[in-house]
Amino acid sequence: MTLGERAVVVGAGGVSNAWFPALKDHQVEIAAVVDLRLQAAQAQIKKYELGAEASTDLAAMLKKARPDFVVDLTVPEAHREVTCTALRAGCHVIGEKPMASSMEEAREMVRTAEETGKLYMVSQTRRWDPKHDMMRRAVCSGIIGAVTTANCDFYLGAHFGGFRDQMPSPLLLDMAIHHFDLARFMTGLDPVAVYAKEFNPKGSWYRGDVAASCIFEMSDGVIFTYRGSWCSEGFNTSWNGDWRTIGEKGTLIYRDEEEPRAQVVAGDTGFHRPLAEVEVPPSPMKDTYWHGAVAEMLDFLRTGAQPQTECHDNIKSLAMCFSAIESSKRARRLPVEAL
Repeated sequence: MTLGERAVVVGAGGVSNAWFPALKDHQVEIAAVVDLRLQAAQAQIKKYELGAEASTDLAAMLKKARPDFVVDLTVPEAHREVTCTALRAGCHVIGEKPMASSMEEAREMVRTAEETGKLYMVSQTRRWDPKHDMMRRAVCSGIIGAVTTANCDFYLGAHFGGFRDQMPSPLLLDMAIHHFDLARFMTGLDPVAVYAKEFNPKGSWYRGDVAASCIFEMSDGVIFTYRGSWCSEGFNTSWNGDWRTIGEKGTLIYRDEEEPRAQVVAGDTGFHRPLAEVEVPPSPMKDTYWHGAVAEMLDFLRTGAQPQTECHDNIKSLAMCFSAIESSKRARRLPVEAL
């Protein structure tokens, strides 16, 4: 098998089990696996039969391997150091979400990408889901008219154990980035301001605020509301949440991971106007989740096409998380400021 682009993977933890198959399927040559724990890197190299070198020294491996791009699978607190080191070494970077553990770090990463002229993209894997693409295509097609409102409900009784149980804002920091990014992806709109309330329900097994209600003002005057909890037992939603997107002519529904459905007004008389169900455009998407992220990075390397989750775009989704947390702390409406 002839291999193509070369990559160095940084981080050999659990999420790497999703990345190594995707990289191999796209015939990426994995030159090295870097981890603070040498044995972890060695174990993943053996597990996936990689012709790669294991190391604990990122700078040395970048100099030795000269990869086309770096895959950052470290914890959020390490993203800035790993990504900026790789960018300054002349490498493009694709990294796990969230971009960073603070807005200050995220902005530094964007500046570094600008200064080095290298690409930094974030893997928001739920963008590469055919059903989410169907929602986006339905909005773009105009079948429900101009969007006025988008709602997402997310409720799970999630017993992780470990670090999430001790986080100050586990839902908004660790999970809501997916839903906030999907709101932007599905509607094509960006955040303007937010009023949010975080709280920790009675009976919670979490230390921090694990539930939240948020009202986002989006561009074009659209309102996006988010209600979520990781401490809600019974009638769980899917991990993607239950969605209702309302337009001037009708409504899109996406729930329980079933294919999206659309109803539109079919007449102009009656207290309740007559409604008709219309077909939601199908998605031609072939590369999904991590495979989709890798495919977009490789497309950039080969054609220069800009990935949809390039850092200047993705920082807007991250800003929704931190602005919501700050809004709750200050009990006031706040602007959502990314850059």
